Amino acid sequence: MASPQFPVKIIKNMKIALISYHSFLRPGGVKRHILGLYKEFKKRGIQSKIIAPRRKKQEYYGKDVVLLGTSFPLPFSGGVSDFPINFNPLVIERTLKKEGFDILHFHNFGFPSTFQILASPAATTTLNILTFHANIKGSKFLKRFPFFLRLAQSLAQWKIDGIIGVAPLNLEPFKNYKGPKIVIPNGIDLEEFNPRVPKGKRFLDGKINILFLGRIEERKGLIYLLKAYKILEKKLGSNWVEGNLRLIIVGQGPLKKELEKWTKINKLKNVIFEGEVSEERVPFYFATCDIFCSPAIFGESFGLVLTEAMACEKPVVAFANDGYREVLKGKGAEFLAKPRDYKTLAKKLEILIKNKNLRKKMGEWGRIEAQKYSWPKIADRVLNFYELCRKNKPSSRSSNFYPSPKAFELSLLGKLKQKGQKFTINKINKILNKDVLNWLRWQK
Repeated sequence: MASPQFPVKIIKNMKIALISYHSFLRPGGVKRHILGLYKEFKKRGIQSKIIAPRRKKQEYYGKDVVLLGTSFPLPFSGGVSDFPINFNPLVIERTLKKEGFDILHFHNFGFPSTFQILASPAATTTLNILTFHANIKGSKFLKRFPFFLRLAQSLAQWKIDGIIGVAPLNLEPFKNYKGPKIVIPNGIDLEEFNPRVPKGKRFLDGKINILFLGRIEERKGLIYLLKAYKILEKKLGSNWVEGNLRLIIVGQGPLKKELEKWTKINKLKNVIFEGEVSEERVPFYFATCDIFCSPAIFGESFGLVLTEAMACEKPVVAFANDGYREVLKGKGAEFLAKPRDYKTLAKKLEILIKNKNLRKKMGEWGRIEAQKYSWPKIADRVLNFYELCRKNKPSSRSSNFYPSPKAFELSLLGKLKQKGQKFTINKINKILNKDVLNWLRWQK
């Protein structure tokens, strides 16, 4: 149910673009967030479409997903991110004019695509909102090249009317931003994730199932769960583990083959690598497990997989990274271990393995906690923030007030030089191994 102060009539007459700079080709938390918000808007009769870059020539996600620009995979902070670019900026202008959006809601900053869209004359009259999902704390790339963070900050001040962080840490890079800011967490679909989801019969043989679900890359920390499982096998006994315990690993990634090999070398019993599964099958894996474990060591802003497991009434064991501490508070914090401390992780898992009643109790606690992340509640907060930003937005926004891409680029470089940053156009080009700034120079 919408909040009493929610401006239903105003928003229902508006059209919203939910803009992702991440490709929709692979599963991901930002993708699930955008799709969840879109579905909730649709239930309320609010017009919205999704804009996302394509990764392959043949992609189709329905009539309400507009494929705009191209995304290239980019290694970033121990994972894989996207490098999105619109090779023909005129297509941006045509798309925005054709769709007639009133609100452009960006999800993360994608360089240079976000800049290209914001630089479009069609974006001078829209309400421009940013939800920042990324946890950039400790990013080696941004420490080495702070230009890109300053670029995002300047873009926000230039043409963003309000910023949402999915956790407090997401707003830290924008502490000097002068417009409205708010923390609104990720939402979950309680119709999709709940204790009533049927279990997969394949793993219902009496064994206690521990589940890992995520991309198999450095920052997700699967190696530490495997090391913890090895400790459990040694402590509980190989024969006991063979008959009573199982680790199910769902996901794909660059470290999969290496960790499969590590598992064989260490002769771990009942470790099943399922590979990548469709997003429709994910709830069944949560329903089938007895314990969900997410050993991500860094880079998490919120922990959507935690809330999804909790909604399915499953106890959660995880590493205490910045994002997960925001979700697992109170009783949930009792099952957090320091990142990379696989010995303590093993102890936390052992407690739940040995105590069925405690598993049930923690599952019930998680289900109650997960209710506050339901999409109706989260969408209410997003829509109310739209209205707050609409009221605070200047009555008119002249395109002449905002610099051209060329002028903005030179202005930003000038500011960086004043601060002692030795950045030049050639150096930026060298960083990206592409003549990116040439792509940004077009005739209006």
